[in-house]
Amino acid sequence: MAYSSTPILLSAEERKALEKNVRSAKTEQRLAFRSRIILLAADGVGTNAIAEMLQTGAPTVSKWRVRFSKLGIEGLTDATRTGAPLKYDRDMELRVLSMLDEPVPGGETVWTARLIARELGDVSDDHVWRVFRKHGIHLQRRRSWCVSTDPQFAEKAADIVGLYLAPPENAIVISVDEKPSIQALERAQGYLHFNDGKTCIGFGDRYKRHGTTTLFGALEVATGMVTAGHYKRRRRVEFLDFMNRIVSQYPKDREIHVVLDNLSTHSKKGGTWLSRHPNVHFHYTPTNSSWLNQIEVWFSILTVRVLRNGSFTSPKELRNAIDRFIASYRKDCTPFQWTKEEVHQVTLKRRYADLCK
Repeated sequence: MAYSSTPILLSAEERKALEKNVRSAKTEQRLAFRSRIILLAADGVGTNAIAEMLQTGAPTVSKWRVRFSKLGIEGLTDATRTGAPLKYDRDMELRVLSMLDEPVPGGETVWTARLIARELGDVSDDHVWRVFRKHGIHLQRRRSWCVSTDPQFAEKAADIVGLYLAPPENAIVISVDEKPSIQALERAQGYLHFNDGKTCIGFGDRYKRHGTTTLFGALEVATGMVTAGHYKRRRRVEFLDFMNRIVSQYPKDREIHVVLDNLSTHSKKGGTWLSRHPNVHFHYTPTNSSWLNQIEVWFSILTVRVLRNGSFTSPKELRNAIDRFIASYRKDCTPFQWTKEEVHQVTLKRRYADLCK
């Protein structure tokens, strides 16, 4: 019995689409190959001849002719495959995640994939890691956070942000805080040159401590000007001495608004200092919200540019280095641009809270 090929009849739209598949450089090669088969078949070329021209087997050509005759152009794409059945379902995923809330056995302090797999008994280590990767969980990575629980967060934050964005007319706004117990560390350091041409700053693994010093800082928000004072301790008496220095720099008839945290040294009740300076007003940041105080930004700059990479043989040498940096910084200081009009009280949320509902 003679074999007859499945006839192929193309509409103008179908021919145009198939020719586009063949010409386009972005078309998948398997789709372009199948489109060539159908075009040749539509031109009357037999199955065996097409197989020889395209260097493939006759059953392959026949397969795509039949698929196209039944389904059209959509028949040239691969059929969806269900794949192997899932070994672990969603319930297993929830079981893995819920283990993180359980006490770690064996006296250990952190879960590992092996521990979780062992405790569950019917899941592999690899699948535990797959669950962790899916939800972005890193068991050995540590993050710190500072969440304010101040019930008056909104009022205090609005007060301080208002001072930054729209200070009272003819008033001075100052951010004040202290950086306590700065260590004078003496350590060997210098540039290290490697055979591959790279150079980096290196430090010896040994260092010597020469005491500490406490730095009080005040940042004038409008100009970025910084004033600092060095003290041995951080007490109420040192804080008030520093404030006396700051206030004496301005006329007595000008209002001074001071942004500072609610440390007991700053907010001790029953004092008479504020009553002696009626032009000075204290504005306290919410608890655990030091990021609202702009002097903290300058302390970060000081740490990176002076403290982190410095070597000091005495607290005096450390204080002199800080003073030199401040003198240089004041020559071209600029104010920090506060642009955030709204601040929010952050709360922590579990990554997989929705899954555990």
